[in-house]
Amino acid sequence: MVLRHPDGPKAPHRDLVANPLFSREPLQIPRHKLSDDELNPDTAYQIIHDELMLDGNARLNLATFVGTWMETQAARLMTECADKNMIDKDEYPQTAVLENRCVAVLSDLWNAPDPEGAVGCSTTGSSEACMLAGLALKRRWRQRRKAAGLAYDRPNLVMGVNVQVCWEKFANYFDVEPRYVPMEGDRFHLGAEEAAALCDENTIGVVAILGSTFDGSYEPVADICAALDALRARGGPDVPVHVDGASGAMVAPFLDPDLVWDFRLPRVASINTSGHKYGLVYPGVGWVVWRDSASLPQELIFKVNYLGGEMPTFALNFSRPGAQVVAQYYMFLRLGFEGFRRVQQECRDVATYLSSRISDLGPFDLLTRGDELPVFAFRMRDDEKRFTVFDVSHGLRERGWLVPAYTFPENRTDLAVLRVVVRNGFSHDLADLFLGDLRRLCDRLRRGPGATADETASGFHH
Repeated sequence: MVLRHPDGPKAPHRDLVANPLFSREPLQIPRHKLSDDELNPDTAYQIIHDELMLDGNARLNLATFVGTWMETQAARLMTECADKNMIDKDEYPQTAVLENRCVAVLSDLWNAPDPEGAVGCSTTGSSEACMLAGLALKRRWRQRRKAAGLAYDRPNLVMGVNVQVCWEKFANYFDVEPRYVPMEGDRFHLGAEEAAALCDENTIGVVAILGSTFDGSYEPVADICAALDALRARGGPDVPVHVDGASGAMVAPFLDPDLVWDFRLPRVASINTSGHKYGLVYPGVGWVVWRDSASLPQELIFKVNYLGGEMPTFALNFSRPGAQVVAQYYMFLRLGFEGFRRVQQECRDVATYLSSRISDLGPFDLLTRGDELPVFAFRMRDDEKRFTVFDVSHGLRERGWLVPAYTFPENRTDLAVLRVVVRNGFSHDLADLFLGDLRRLCDRLRRGPGATADETASGFHH
């Protein structure tokens, strides 16, 4: 079975006929099987280049958290390292050194007890990092249960219903019962008391999200840890916390230094982030760090010697490119703390500016303002019945803007919202252009389907 995007464009079944300017001879090129003969490299490039024009403009994609802009020097380094296999640390020892430096930087940034002796690794992204952190939680829990002579066949993991889908995959793939705390009223993420109430002796951990994908809000990590401390003091289980900081772990240290969410909390066992989100690197690179070596069971680390020297590895895959790791170190070296602070502050400033202007437009109510993650969600006002958030999302696509519209999960499926993600490269100027298009679209939608063709066109071009 081939997995296909259900709404993706379907390629024609007939052969591709190359433009006469691409080749001296007429060419018919099969799309779904190998051609009999090779192509000129320029011809092959031009054919694929032209097809890719149908993709959206990544800079106008306000749905994705993934970075869409880097400096040319970083892109050059990535090209120079495209052939380096990250797993082959014996052949590419300096790339491995840069990976270790990145782990140390993150450990220091997140206040690990011993940053230079940090335990962590790079991954292909936060999804893999979360899987590794979840496996460590499960294995530590199993070790404790076995040592005490207790059953260890029914592990569970507590998290908010707003978690990213990678946690649902983890629970499914590794036979862990997911225990979801639903949304209630105006609480759109995990609550501290609600998390503690679901914990029992089979709970391997609690996942706290520093930056919900649904609305950009931080979950109260310190409050969650305090609730688990109180549970333990009452004779309950000793439950560790993993912080999924896919986005927020590269924002909060720079913009919210007084917010306690990281290894300053003894109950936090591990933290992950996406280097390719607010770590400012192109996809795909993620990171996971454990507070100390005791938090990562040694039995999960494999040692291989068939690439040259004996090398430890903890990963779900094997070969992967080293270019993104090099690019991450470039960003750390290039920006330093103050540079990262300025970039993330600019993103937050654009997000709060944009959310306030959208609030002033009339049809919308804000759920969040972009003052935690530079991400905010907004919905239609109760008295706006002429169009929906789905109409707005569809209309913005006509101008190239990708703004997702979706309903919230369990217990708040009645709530449909739009979400805007502000990333590095989305400037105040682009924000103003977006606002202009959104304002004109709202005017057009208010006029309804009875508007003339000229009126409809003027909705975007006045």
